Order: sequence, then structure tokens, then C-alpha cells
Amino acid sequence: MIKAVIVDVDDTLCMTEAASFDLENDVLAEMGRPPMSRAVHLATWGEILLDAMPHRSPGIDLTHFSTLFPVRHQRYLAEGRLDVIPPENLAALDRLVLEGRTVLLLTSRAEQEVRHLLEPDHVLAARVTGAYHQGNTRFRKPDPRAFDELLAERRLAPHECVYVGDSPGDALAAGGAGIPFIACLQSGVRRLPDFDPRFVTAAVDVFPEIPQVINGL
Repeated sequence: MIKAVIVDVDDTLCMTEAASFDLENDVLAEMGRPPMSRAVHLATWGEILLDAMPHRSPGIDLTHFSTLFPVRHQRYLAEGRLDVIPPENLAALDRLVLEGRTVLLLTSRAEQEVRHLLEPDHVLAARVTGAYHQGNTRFRKPDPRAFDELLAERRLAPHECVYVGDSPGDALAAGGAGIPFIACLQSGVRRLPDFDPRFVTAAVDVFPEIPQVINGL
């Protein structure tokens, strides 16, 4: 019996790689730095932002970037250019909730990058029970211990959960924690051969297929 569906945010619940590429390049332009290439961004996508930026823009002043990024991030959110969750994905979450499953988020984002998703007036408020991020977890994916706080606080066993994500690191973390993993390939950033098959329980082309797949596990 799957009691909890744990969902990654970026390129799983909402498609964010392309918007993040534009956002980060806007910040680089504000710093007077040349833009990164899309190939570099894709190659480092899924890494923690401040860990990835030295690869995306060698020699970058991370302190300066960290000062400018939140302001630009808030502007993108206000303009509806980031973290837009498609109605069909919300409908899939509704189905999971109606089936009696708890929906939780697990992301490598910093706390300030996920805070808006947890506001009481956000579309996720009635659908998502809680979120785990850099602010309330000690470890980051692909470390399996990224799930430690979630499993302990929710009193869940690994086999009672399923994790839905888009990256090989998501699969590795879930597999190491003993949690079934569903690869969501909707973003097109990764293909199924990119994943270690030992850690993939199932795969979907689009997020709305998740409830049906879970019912078949």
C-alpha cells in the first residue's frame, strides 16, 4: 500500500529548466558577466544552484550572485515565468489525494526558493501536506539520507512511499533509501537510458500518468 507520494519540483511537478536558464543568465548579465551556454546549464541541471554556478560561470563571485538572485527570482515569480504548475498536473495531485495518499515535496532547492510554494493561498496548499528542502534536511540528493527527516517525521516506511523525479540522482537517492522510484520524462531533459535501471520502478512520459502507474504497483 503506497501511503505517500513524494514529488520532486523542478522538471517534475513543473517545467523549470528553460526558465531557470533565462533567470540565471539575467543575473549574470546584471553582474556584467557573459551568458552561459544552454549545454553547460543542461549538463549541470539538478545540482544545487550555488554548487553549479562556478561550472556555469567560472570565476563567478558567489556572494554577489547570491545577493542578486533572490530579487530576480521574485520578479520571475511575479511575472508568472517560473514555477507554473500545469492544470493537468494539479488534477493528478487531486486524484492522489482523493485516493487517500499523502503528497509531499522533496527538492534540493534552498528554502527561499520553495517558500512561495507553501503559502496558504498557493494552488498546492490543499494538495501538498509538506515540503522538504535545504532548510529542513541535512543531506542532499543523490544521498539516500535526503529522505531521513521526511520518513522520520511522517512515520513512514520506505516501502509505503514512492518518489517521482526526473533525474538519475533522484533515482539513486530513492533506490538507496529503499523507496520505489518513478521517472518522469516530461521535460525531455533526460531519457530513460540515462537512468540506472536497478533504481527505476516505472517511468511515465507525462506527470498526469502518475496516479494510474501507482495504482498498478
